[in-house]
Amino acid sequence: MKTLGLGPFSVWLSLPQLITWGSVFYTFSLLMTPLEAELGMGRAESSLAFSLALLAEGLMAYRVGRWIDAGHERRVMTLGSLWVGLGLLGHSFVTSVAGFYAAWIWLGLGMAATLYNPAFAVVTRRFAQDFRRAIITLTFLGGLASTVFIPLFAWWMELWGWRQALWALAGLQLLVCAPLHGWLLHGAPRPHASHPDRTQPEHGAPADTHNPAVPVREHLRHAPFWLLALFMVLTMSVTSALPAHMIALLQESGLSPAWVLAIPAAIGVIQVLGRLVLFVFERYWDVHAANRWIPTLIPAGIVALLIGGLSPVASLVFVLLYGLGNGMNTIVKGTAMAQYVSRAHVGQLNGLLGLPIALARAAAPLTLGLLWSPQHGYTLALWWLLAASLLGTGALWAAQRYALKPRH
Repeated sequence: MKTLGLGPFSVWLSLPQLITWGSVFYTFSLLMTPLEAELGMGRAESSLAFSLALLAEGLMAYRVGRWIDAGHERRVMTLGSLWVGLGLLGHSFVTSVAGFYAAWIWLGLGMAATLYNPAFAVVTRRFAQDFRRAIITLTFLGGLASTVFIPLFAWWMELWGWRQALWALAGLQLLVCAPLHGWLLHGAPRPHASHPDRTQPEHGAPADTHNPAVPVREHLRHAPFWLLALFMVLTMSVTSALPAHMIALLQESGLSPAWVLAIPAAIGVIQVLGRLVLFVFERYWDVHAANRWIPTLIPAGIVALLIGGLSPVASLVFVLLYGLGNGMNTIVKGTAMAQYVSRAHVGQLNGLLGLPIALARAAAPLTLGLLWSPQHGYTLALWWLLAASLLGTGALWAAQRYALKPRH
């Protein structure tokens, strides 16, 4: 069977990304309120389910990465889609809090085998000389997941109820995603067939970026690695906490139901717009300036919510700033370690952050649930998100400054 080129391959691989992000990651916020009412949970208890899913995903990520590096990408992603489909089907029969938690732990394990991390690893192995553009292409359709699935799943819930709506999501996994992965991911490169990165170092990059003779532990003795670790952990905390609470947050603002669905759905469109801008214009920009300013859009969006009091105007400003920032920041996070620490050891260095990022992502939705109160709603939670995003952005700036300063 003929192997597809970069463009068609990335487009086909992005369709299961759209479905899986939409079916699992973005539908939790819609399930939260009816599950709380049916199972008698508080906000912190319901948030814990999503935290457990993110923790399970993070703990499984290293093992999934090793399987993909060994050439088993077809088996991993096909079985992952089957796993997610069965998890969504099982979720529809949940009648207890323990069952609710078990369903989301199961789904978290499936997310590790089906979302961006394994897909990025697949295109990096297959298109070693142009993987950055393959990754940006891959995120175009995936970025529309909230736009498509938040209103779609809300409509299905209204028509059939949340249990039957989950059957429809399970059907998409079993009848679309799993067969597509099985068809598309044939002919995986063997481990020894992967090509080294032959691209030239970017202007200002550390001198040892391409030098595999420098051991990994040497990079752990210098500030850029730890500053980028702080940047990634805090940024992932913010972007993991908001989706699970977005619907509830907007409902409490007094906005109409149409606004409550339209605002998070629009974020997906803006994310894709940001990635499209990056895809088209990145060759004309200074990459380090772009990396420096892109993450500032996220705290700017949160400030708009705090100042505007969740009014429609403030919410629209938030959608624009947060959507652009989150869309392009995916690319910044995916390339920063190679640019400012070591391209030769980027896989191992990012792997070292797997557990702390998993813990941060797992704790973030629960933290927002704990910071919520009947008297003040999400105000304190928004201040926490602002502080975390500002501190993370500052850590990236410091890493850049340290890594790019002239060596004498």
